[in-house]
Amino acid sequence: MEFTSITADQLRDRPDPRPVDASETVLDGAIWNVRRETFRMAGQEKPLVREFITHPGAVSIVALDEQDRILLINQYRHPVGMRMWEIPAGLLDVDGEPAVEAARRELGEEADLVAEQWDALVDFDNSPGSSAEANRIFLARGLSEVPAAERFAREGEEAEIVAGFADLDDAVDAVLAGRLASPAAALGIMAAHAAKARGWRTLRPADAAWPAHPELAV
Repeated sequence: MEFTSITADQLRDRPDPRPVDASETVLDGAIWNVRRETFRMAGQEKPLVREFITHPGAVSIVALDEQDRILLINQYRHPVGMRMWEIPAGLLDVDGEPAVEAARRELGEEADLVAEQWDALVDFDNSPGSSAEANRIFLARGLSEVPAAERFAREGEEAEIVAGFADLDDAVDAVLAGRLASPAAALGIMAAHAAKARGWRTLRPADAAWPAHPELAV
């Protein structure tokens, strides 16, 4: 393999779909499905078969208070059998709902909070080798509480949510020490720390272009 220098302008992902010969749903799940597709790589005659999770996409929220402390929620995650410190998040499962509006909804439902200021902090594909999930993490500031009479009645795993604010530097230390493993929380914490160090100059508008979900970045 030959290595070349990568320029700053080249540091961007780009769409490059390959021809699909066959596609079928092999598991119709309660929340998402598993799909099997046969496709071909350029210059290769033998087709490849891959199974992956289909996913509507998701949003996550780094919510900072007036002291730049980060909101973390603690809840049970059954696949790993752990209570994890996470940031508020949810599926893009309302047809036509803009991503930032989904984030507003999730912040209210999971943390009883509203925010005055919203920015796009960082985007990521959660596990691109096995899942189609694309996630946008928003930065929310100017927090206030939802009136008690208007709060969402949480159910299931969300009924056991415990929330609190942590010093951002302490959260960074917890990520680097391997004590926090939620991917959205880890990336959101590190991105917020880096953005703050740069005077928040890296923030993008809440409706910034989102190639994974171009119809929702409005």
